[in-house]
Amino acid sequence: MQNVNIWSEEFGADTDAPILLIMGSMSQGVLWPDEFVGLLTAGGRRVVRYDHRDTGMSDTVDFAANPYTWADIKDDVYRVMDAHGLAGAHLVGHSAGGILAQLIAVERPERVRSLTVIASSPLGGGEGEVLLRALTGQPQPPGSLPEPTPEFVDHFRALMTAPPPADRRARIDAMIAEQRVLHGTGLPFDEDAARRLQERVHDRARDLSAAANHRLAAAADPAFEPVDALHRVKAPTLVIEGTHEPVKPGHGAAIAERVPGARLLTPSGLGHTLPPET
Repeated sequence: MQNVNIWSEEFGADTDAPILLIMGSMSQGVLWPDEFVGLLTAGGRRVVRYDHRDTGMSDTVDFAANPYTWADIKDDVYRVMDAHGLAGAHLVGHSAGGILAQLIAVERPERVRSLTVIASSPLGGGEGEVLLRALTGQPQPPGSLPEPTPEFVDHFRALMTAPPPADRRARIDAMIAEQRVLHGTGLPFDEDAARRLQERVHDRARDLSAAANHRLAAAADPAFEPVDALHRVKAPTLVIEGTHEPVKPGHGAAIAERVPGARLLTPSGLGHTLPPET
């Protein structure tokens, strides 16, 4: 599995402080807005973003022949850092990318200068089980993380029985509809900008359907995340959760409570996605 080629790109000067952007499950690195990357580089930062395996321009994998787990996806983070000559970096992770960043901060603290976690869940908190129970109508046991909003649940329940989109336009329309739900209800939704983004995501993917292998990878190793490990994070930590987070509402506060000295920031109106003005 170490022969998987990972696409990445770098911005800024080699001498600038390095930031590694880690996107979430099934998501390409270009979902980090260009405007956001530009602001970071203009502020004197060296920025790296990349596509996870089975997304975007990174290699796709025959999962039946060469199965992998989220431990392999996590190890790809180290491979990207090594390829760019980063002994350490400021890690910024979104959603499942935030869980990867938390795990790296736990297991390799010397490689993490600071940790920023956006729209994510606490490492070892069982957020995957919470989402599955919500989508299948099962009750949440006491002590579970908060479940997603009804709008999120209704949308993704409908997708479970809907036929797959038949052509490029239908696929992009479905991707825009999903982005609208993830955007939340707190800020205006720019459908034209969403269409440009999803067209880019669609057209640069080697195989758009390969991203579903991330779900198989999660099922292959349900014990991937260590439990009760966040007290071991040594890096200065910022946790960001929008006030209109539809997927993991309240999960950011749970991270901030468990990481020593972490600061919680709650941008007004922000949902799960990263609009260009982020």
